Amino acid sequence: MSLWRTVSRHLYLRIWLAVVSALVVLTLLFGWLWQLDRERERVERSAGRELIISNAQGEIVGQAPARPVRLGTNVLEFKVVTKTGETLMVQLPRPRRPPHANEMSWRLLQSTGFGIWLSIMALAVALGAFPVVRWLTQKLEDLQHGVERWGNGDLSARVAVQGHDEVAFLAARFNHAAERVQALVNSHKALLAHASHELRSPLARIRMGLALMEGATAADIAKQHAEIARNIAELDQLIDEILLASRLDSAQEVSLQYEEIDLTGLAAEECARIGASLTIQAQPVMNADPRLMRRLLRNLLENARRYGLPAGHDSSEIELTLSTTEGRNGQMQICLTVDDCGAGIPESQRERIFEPFYRLPGHSEKEGGVGLGLSLVRRIAQQHGGDVICTHSPTGGARFQVELPLLSS
Repeated sequence: MSLWRTVSRHLYLRIWLAVVSALVVLTLLFGWLWQLDRERERVERSAGRELIISNAQGEIVGQAPARPVRLGTNVLEFKVVTKTGETLMVQLPRPRRPPHANEMSWRLLQSTGFGIWLSIMALAVALGAFPVVRWLTQKLEDLQHGVERWGNGDLSARVAVQGHDEVAFLAARFNHAAERVQALVNSHKALLAHASHELRSPLARIRMGLALMEGATAADIAKQHAEIARNIAELDQLIDEILLASRLDSAQEVSLQYEEIDLTGLAAEECARIGASLTIQAQPVMNADPRLMRRLLRNLLENARRYGLPAGHDSSEIELTLSTTEGRNGQMQICLTVDDCGAGIPESQRERIFEPFYRLPGHSEKEGGVGLGLSLVRRIAQQHGGDVICTHSPTGGARFQVELPLLSS
């Protein structure tokens, strides 16, 4: 069973076995024909050839079977020992008789030569081996057609995976790569479509603010200046996040600068920037890109400040907690938790909020977000071997919990 499994996984073994089998059949066929020829000659030489010597009274004085003088000649020799002990050597030519029809056919075929026989056998082997080789190479043609379709722009083209050999493995890897490319292209198309939509809003507000500044009072002009500056900052943030999302989608790991970092310092700086509370239960160390980890912390805290902080509440009610916990694989992981005091997130929306440019119903663009913050948080966490989930917070709002691999000591 294991031998058959090995053969089925390797195309070259099956082609080699097909060729060897054809040669074995050819050898056996030639051996069989040669044996028939030898048997025919033996029968012809010995069948019905016996010399009997008798005296004048009709008594048999000696007899002996025939034997050929030399292989391939027509002379038969008889060694007869008489009753008196005398040995007689008698040679007689074999009678020439018209050959039988079958014998004539055999000699005619035999006279055509070894080359013609070999050509006939080679043709028979070629005809017999063609279906086997065609069956083995059909999968290569199917793979070729699928690659050509995909190369011509049909990104949904896939090839059938048949068996467990090298061609099947190549087909599976092609399908996997095609799916990744198609997902990447679709993601970039969606990113471009959403980005073009999101860029219109701040640009329209900037254009309107410039129009309102004409003939306005000094106080109105200052107000419009502040509004335009806010819109420009929003545009800058949107472009920055779009570029980062595109880079993470492309999996450009070469451009990332991994180093050993202490998350405690980064968390303290980001909490101090918006006035959030920081609870340190552990001081975890990990290998990460400092820029991306800072962006992860900032996006979580900004999201809590925009959407999880009701009117009249202070930013200090947003709490970031650093700790370690046992992961699903049984190893210790970093647990980074952000709790807010807002209305929380419905359970049916807790996965959708991580989609690019998705906002909860009722959360319009006036809060300043563009719907990419949480999407980037998940991508950054996954880029570092972790993930993020959204649950209900004990404070009544939403809890975002990020699990990241801990640096082994």
